[in-house]
Amino acid sequence: MRKYEIMFIARPTLSLEEKKNVITKFSKILTDNNATITSEKDMGQRELAYEIKDFKSSFYYVIVLEASDDKAINEFDRQARNTSDIVRHLITKIED
Repeated sequence: MRKYEIMFIARPTLSLEEKKNVITKFSKILTDNNATITSEKDMGQRELAYEIKDFKSSFYYVIVLEASDDKAINEFDRQARNTSDIVRHLITKIED
């Protein structure tokens, strides 16, 4: 099993309910594609180092997961690029 860490930054204009829906949607994308989420951390709203899409702050969220192949990661990446709710995301493979 390969380990990955995904950090994504969501729009600061999302309501609390919309933010929960985005987190649930993207967690489900991972689990539906045979990934096992080992930990999740909501880091709250933070200031950005520089403006991204006219936002000066955003909501940060981190997911650590295990997957046997790249299917879940590729689907997460594809969906994250095609939504306006996620401003940026970073997928990192964790080496043992």
